[in-house]
Amino acid sequence: MSFAGGWRFRFGPSLAIFCLSLVAGAAFSQPARADFRVCNATQSLVGVSIGYRAADGWKSEGWWHIEGSTCKTLIEGALSSRFYYLYAEDAERGGRWDGPVNMCVTDKEFKISGVSDCLARGYQRAGFREYDTGEQASWMVQLTDEPNPPTPLPGATPTPPITGNDQPEEGQQ
Repeated sequence: MSFAGGWRFRFGPSLAIFCLSLVAGAAFSQPARADFRVCNATQSLVGVSIGYRAADGWKSEGWWHIEGSTCKTLIEGALSSRFYYLYAEDAERGGRWDGPVNMCVTDKEFKISGVSDCLARGYQRAGFREYDTGEQASWMVQLTDEPNPPTPLPGATPTPPITGNDQPEEGQQ
């Protein structure tokens, strides 16, 4: 038996187990990923848009197309705002998940700055539902077939819309 053969036989399984433990340890030691995700618990295709306050003012973005029984990440990484706003439409059955906070949208993919004068600027106005993330690093909302409002996953309870400077109003930028 050659030295190389002995090496492979005597140390091969131990080396393999050591390498696998390193890979597994690296995978499990990664910090949890922080995102804002929306899960579509219906069987229909859903279009989703999100609104939030950025350093330079109010923003609305869309559309993410989320197939039935799947999830999509709308914001990657740790959340920088406490309040986020969602508006979604069922592309197949025509229902919607909406709320009392008006923001601008369009029929095509968009990223719009500001929430005032939507119609005058060539946009449509839609009512978004507010989600108070409580300054969590990540958040998930689940859209269901239940009547409006959408139901977030356990532990992600939305609050009623707030008043004051944290809520976008028509005319506020």
